[in-house]
Amino acid sequence: MTAGKQQPAGERTQIRVLLADDHALVRRGFKLMLEAQPDLGVVGEAADGEQAVELAGRLRPDVVLMDLHMPGMDGVRATELITAGLPQVRVLALSTFDLDENVVAALRAGAAGFLPKDVSPEELIEGVRVVHRGESAVAPRLLTRLISTFVRNNPPRTDSTGTVPAGTVSAGTEPARRPGLPELTAREREILVLIARGRSNTEIAAELAVSPSTVKNHVTSLFAKIGARDRAQAVIAAYEAGLVRPGE
Repeated sequence: MTAGKQQPAGERTQIRVLLADDHALVRRGFKLMLEAQPDLGVVGEAADGEQAVELAGRLRPDVVLMDLHMPGMDGVRATELITAGLPQVRVLALSTFDLDENVVAALRAGAAGFLPKDVSPEELIEGVRVVHRGESAVAPRLLTRLISTFVRNNPPRTDSTGTVPAGTVSAGTEPARRPGLPELTAREREILVLIARGRSNTEIAAELAVSPSTVKNHVTSLFAKIGARDRAQAVIAAYEAGLVRPGE
């Protein structure tokens, strides 16, 4: 593993990125793409998940580019540890495969987005900037395909007590009464369904004939109720609760 030089306090103007991938050539390629931009800088490199967790704790990057398929500790577990211990660090998951159940697992674990590893330099750069802004970097169509393919057939992992983690929902009865999904208002439920169908806040506001600020307030409330930290986790919760079904 390698660590880049850190900027002195008060001079931090770049988005600080940590690269986690077991292939040195891939890391070098990503580094060249990112450091060609004046607002991006690579502060460290890790060859597996354990190194990624250690470097994230030491370097406190803004964004971690996380390969999901690495030897030893994989990217899903590393994402879980980083997002739990360092909530200010955003993880952007990377996979060789568009339809990969590990992507859904990483989103459940707290990843802020997903990109296939063959993305263009422009898409990679924009993805880093998007997650750094606090948004979710997953194309709505791809997110819907991922979740409709994997979520319904792969229930979330439980913890040592058998409890489903916050932000996930078990299949069962009427959606708003299922374990892990508290009572939502009719409007919150409506907005959650629209989020799961890939609508942005602006599009939701137009469809419901309300202001964007009203939608934002509802989104903040329903995220808190279902334990979702971003839109990707909210979409997963909606599918797991049966509010939205594949093909709709």
